[in-house]
Amino acid sequence: MSKKSSDGGIVDPRDIAAEDIHWDQDITYGGYLSLDKLLDCQKLRTDAHDEMMFMIIHQASELWMKLCLHEIKAAMTEVEHDNLDGTFKMLSRVSRIQSQLRLSWSVLSTMTPSDYRGFRDELGQSSGFQSFQYREIEYSLGNKNAELIEVHRKKPQRYERLKAALYAPSFYDLCLQLLARRGFDIPEKYLQRDWSQPYVASDSVEAAWAKVYSSTKENWDLYELAEKLVDLEYEFQMWRFSHMKTVERIIGYSRGTGGTSGVLFLKKALDLQFFPELWSVRTRLEIS
Repeated sequence: MSKKSSDGGIVDPRDIAAEDIHWDQDITYGGYLSLDKLLDCQKLRTDAHDEMMFMIIHQASELWMKLCLHEIKAAMTEVEHDNLDGTFKMLSRVSRIQSQLRLSWSVLSTMTPSDYRGFRDELGQSSGFQSFQYREIEYSLGNKNAELIEVHRKKPQRYERLKAALYAPSFYDLCLQLLARRGFDIPEKYLQRDWSQPYVASDSVEAAWAKVYSSTKENWDLYELAEKLVDLEYEFQMWRFSHMKTVERIIGYSRGTGGTSGVLFLKKALDLQFFPELWSVRTRLEIS
């Protein structure tokens, strides 16, 4: 609809004569984003309508996970250099990405069991369980399970990348080293250990976090770090839960394409924690 200009004339909102549009570009939008390649990645195997949605959601999720890893690795470096201000921004971004990933399951949940059956056989043994980026995120945050790396052994580059993450200190390990540098009593066995082994919660570590929460003014940056980590894990668990419920909605308790028990396997993941003492300390603070 036309509008009047300040001098009373009629303005056509479609008129772009006054815009300084660059019709010839050195770098185009599509070129910068490699859109030709990106939009050509959807190689559908069937004529099933919902296969396009299924593929794009998983491809987009891998892009978001790539950004997660970019932020997590940078945040780990910041923690090692005691620069928590930079860490906070990166952790907040990871939490928002996790929220975005969670919303993707709500889109996928519009697919019915009948819709999925239209192309499921064409997936073969492929499964999100085989996502090496997801596994690297879990290793980086502290969920170390050496067995799960074996599914990637036939891809040497990915295998070595995951192996490096498995045998390196996790984000939480670096945070505990930071607490020790700040004078908190962290047992030596938590500062130097076999990083490939699963983390085991410690009363001493919980006591250290309790001191942080009990003296927030003196330890404000550590207190904020703790809450950023809790926020990240909260969003991660909500993502896991949404994943599990979406799978249950579509395939019930059938076995997953990758060979896992499906929903039962995903339910077990809900009991895993990256930062256990940051959750248990809440009960300690309430009781004390």
